[in-house]
Amino acid sequence: MLPVPKLNNRFDELNCCVIIPTYNNEKTIVKIINDSLEYTDKIIVVNDGTTDSTAELLKLYETSIIIIHQSKNYGKGIALRTAFKKAIEMGYRYAITIDSDGQHFPADFVLFLDKIEQDPDSLIIGARNMNSENVPGGSSFGNKFSNFWFWIETGIKIPDTQSGFRLYPISRMKKLNYFTSRFEFEIEVIVKAAWKGIPVIPLPIQVYYAKGDERVTHFRPGKDFMRISLLNTYFVILAFLWYRPMRFLRGLTPENIKAFVKKHFFNEKESVTKKSLSVSVGIFFGIVPIWGYQLVTAIAVAYFLKLNRAIVILAANISIPIILPAILYGSLKTGELITGQQSTITLKNINLENIKLNLYVYLTGACVLSIVLAIVMGISTYLILSVIRNNKKKTT
Repeated sequence: MLPVPKLNNRFDELNCCVIIPTYNNEKTIVKIINDSLEYTDKIIVVNDGTTDSTAELLKLYETSIIIIHQSKNYGKGIALRTAFKKAIEMGYRYAITIDSDGQHFPADFVLFLDKIEQDPDSLIIGARNMNSENVPGGSSFGNKFSNFWFWIETGIKIPDTQSGFRLYPISRMKKLNYFTSRFEFEIEVIVKAAWKGIPVIPLPIQVYYAKGDERVTHFRPGKDFMRISLLNTYFVILAFLWYRPMRFLRGLTPENIKAFVKKHFFNEKESVTKKSLSVSVGIFFGIVPIWGYQLVTAIAVAYFLKLNRAIVILAANISIPIILPAILYGSLKTGELITGQQSTITLKNINLENIKLNLYVYLTGACVLSIVLAIVMGISTYLILSVIRNNKKKTT
C-alpha cells in the first residue's frame, strides 16, 4: 500500500491535479513520477507517442495514476490539450504541468498551491533563474525574445514565458480555442489567457539543467523557433487590430479620460513641444502601413526620442476598429490624388481583399496621409496647449 502523499489534502481542497507530458524521456520519467507521487497521486501522464522504453516504464504506474497513450508523436501542445480535456472531465479546477526531463522539482508544488490560494483563478508560471549554472545560451536568448513579444502582445511583463512548470486555471480556460500543436502552444495559451482577462503571474522556482549530453531536449531550434516566430507575428497583428484597441476602448471611462488628460496633457513639467511631437509620432505610426509593427515601432521611437510614451500610445490607437474604415478610405482617396490612378473601392465595398487589389494606391495614400495628419494634429495640439497654458498663466 502506497503511503499518503504529503500534499494530497491540499490538492483535494483546491481541486488540483498534476499533468506530466512525456516524449522519449526514459532516463528521467520514473524519477519525475516517483518524486511527484511523494506529494500527490492526482497525476495525469500523457505518453506522446514515445519510441523508447517510456511506454514500458509507465506500466509500473497503471493502477496508481491516470496514463493516456497517444498512438504517435503529435507534439507537446496536443499532449497538454488532451490532458486538460481529461482533467476537466474529471472535474478538476486547476492543473499543474511539469516537464518530464528532470529540469523541474516537484517539491515546488507547494509554492504553486500557496500562490493560487492568494490569487485564485490565475495562471501561474514558474519563473526559472536563467542565470543559473549550465543554462544554454540559446535558451536564455529564446526566453528573452519570447518575453519581449509577450509584453508587446499583452502589455504584461513576466521574466519567463517559456517555462513548462505552470499552474493553469483549466476550468476558467475551457472555452478558449487553440490551433497550435507543439512547443508554441505554451505561448498561445498564455497570450489567449491574458486576453481573456486571466491574471498571468510569475513565481520563482528551482531549476536544474543537466550538463552537456546528459540533457535531453526535443526542441528543434530551426523549426520550432520559426513556428514560435510566426505565431508571435500573428499575435502582434491581432493585438494591434483587435486586443489593444478593445482594451483601449474599455478603458475610456469619463474618470480615466479626465485623469489621463490631466496627467499627460496638462502636466507643466513637460514642454508643449514634447507633447505635440508625441501626438505627431503616435498619429504617424497609427496610420503608416506597417501592419503588426505600428505600435512596436511607435513605442521604440518614443523611447529613443524621449517622448511621452503614454501620449504616443494613445495617438497610435487612432486605428481602432470604429475609425479604421475611414482611415483606409482616406488613404485610398489620398493615393488617388497622388498617383492619378482610380481605385475600385467605395465606402460600401471597402475591405482588406479589395485593398489588396488596389495596394499601390493604398500604400502611397497611407504614407502621405500619415505624414499630413501627423503634422496637422501635432500643430493643433501645440496651439491648443499653448493657449491653455498662456491663459492659465494670466489667471495666476
